[in-house]
Amino acid sequence: MKKQILAISILMLMSLFALAQAPPTPPSNANSGGGPVGGNAPVGSGMAIMLVMGAAYAGWKKYEEVR
Repeated sequence: MKKQILAISILMLMSLFALAQAPPTPPSNANSGGGPVGGNAPVGSGMAIMLVMGAAYAGWKKYEEVR
């Protein structure tokens, strides 16, 4: 029990240290950012791939269950 409390305490302290940094200052010219955050990454095709892979995984699990 003491090991679990110690592990939880250490994890909580580590998360506090991760949040201790200040955010960077914004640029003086807002238009100098070079585009939107994410760089116009296409989300649609990645979403379709993820859905197909999820359906294939669910189908495989169902196949294993029946077999």
